[in-house]
Amino acid sequence: MELDFERCYRAVDSRDQRFDGWFYTGVTSTGIYCRPSCPAITPKRQNVRFFPSAAAAQGVGLRACRRCRPDAAPGSPLWDVRADVVGRAMRLIADGVVDRDGVPGLASRLGYTERHLHRMLSAEMGAGPLALARAQRAQTARILIETTDLGMAEIAFAAGFGSVRQFNDTLREVYASAPSDLRTARGGQRAPAGAGTLALRLAYRPPLHAQALLDFFAVRALPGVDEVRDGTYHRGLRLPHGTGEVALTPATGHVAATLRLTDLRDLAPAVARCRRLLDLDADPAAIDATLAADPALAPAVAAEPGIRVPRAVDGFEMAVRAVIGQQVSVASAQKTLTRLLTAPTPDHDHEVDLAIGDQTPGQPHDQRGAEGGRRGDVGAGGLRGFLGAEELLSLPDSGFGMPVGRRETLRGLARAVVDGSVDLAAGVDREEAVRGLLALPGIGPWTANYLAMRAFGDPDILLSTDLAVRRGAAALGLPDNPTTLDRYADRWRPWRSYATMRLWRAA
Repeated sequence: MELDFERCYRAVDSRDQRFDGWFYTGVTSTGIYCRPSCPAITPKRQNVRFFPSAAAAQGVGLRACRRCRPDAAPGSPLWDVRADVVGRAMRLIADGVVDRDGVPGLASRLGYTERHLHRMLSAEMGAGPLALARAQRAQTARILIETTDLGMAEIAFAAGFGSVRQFNDTLREVYASAPSDLRTARGGQRAPAGAGTLALRLAYRPPLHAQALLDFFAVRALPGVDEVRDGTYHRGLRLPHGTGEVALTPATGHVAATLRLTDLRDLAPAVARCRRLLDLDADPAAIDATLAADPALAPAVAAEPGIRVPRAVDGFEMAVRAVIGQQVSVASAQKTLTRLLTAPTPDHDHEVDLAIGDQTPGQPHDQRGAEGGRRGDVGAGGLRGFLGAEELLSLPDSGFGMPVGRRETLRGLARAVVDGSVDLAAGVDREEAVRGLLALPGIGPWTANYLAMRAFGDPDILLSTDLAVRRGAAALGLPDNPTTLDRYADRWRPWRSYATMRLWRAA
């Protein structure tokens, strides 16, 4: 990754928060690396080097600044949206794939040899996959040290380190402090109550239109899965090693996250999925600047800066929501989804009243889904993750409450996820995933593109055939014919997904 020295130095000199996460500033005279917005005195030019990742800075012997906490900066919007191998690799590393499956597992997921993957990441990021994963482990360990009362050995293994010695050596190298010193530095702050409970801050680049996110989730909330209450979004999580719950409360400069995990090894994947869910690694200044150049959108951008694309913590969940939402209202889709989630297990020998509006939740399913945890594992707040592909396949016909064609589309989708012919993970090749989805009976361009936007993070999707998008376009004086709207929307590239959100709000 090429970093222009003059542009980077100007960002550092002006302490521009918009560049936090885009690059890291190494100061050779002090041996530390910082965010561009670090409040410390701007270093002299001859003492500055710029790095595309924290791992690259650590690789040349620099330690993280204690003042600006560069390891806790927002993620790079470049790697968040890029569809190439490096962008996909960064998303998978953030989701903990290297910790779970090693570099061979990461390379296999991406379809490249380990050697070639290392070469590509080193060229773009200044560090290989192991170094990138190591930097993430160090940050995970610091969170656990500062937010729990766990013993250091427990933290070492929960953060993904292979030994306590490796844990100690890494933290001394990255933070120039022993793990015990980091805990002492937290002062009298007590850890959150409850085993497996962590409180942390998820940084973002301002502005963030938090209410738009909460509004979007509120009207699509599902009983037992997620809810919006008192300005906080609560939802259940299915994670690689177990289940979890998260409460996300937007605040100035960060989102406060309270996580309850059944297995602390899931901290890094949980954080990555929450960031993805709220689109916290986006660059709203760049997006809004492009959309505001269109006079039709300029008033909306000025009135509501920082609109994000609500994304997903679970690709299969989003796929099921998209299929059920085909050509029906949001309210109708919610009723059908609620019936699906409260369907009784096949071993019930009694009838359960599933009439919408007077529902009694069925017994939880006992089959494991695509990831760890059971749908029946309910967290302290009473929320669980969405059902998995294998769970959906176990449901009887009566549990679907929808036309036969749509039911079979869902089953075909679930079978494709189980057998691996369709991949809905964060680091998927978007074009390949869309082709796989379109090959399934009952899934057309709207559904595949909706998933590309919300599940796969494609920033440049316009759902021009969507009725609400067309109504929003008409309300703003834009063409509402899909073909004409597609041509008009070329001026919004590469941020047409964000334009879609604004058209939905205009409707």
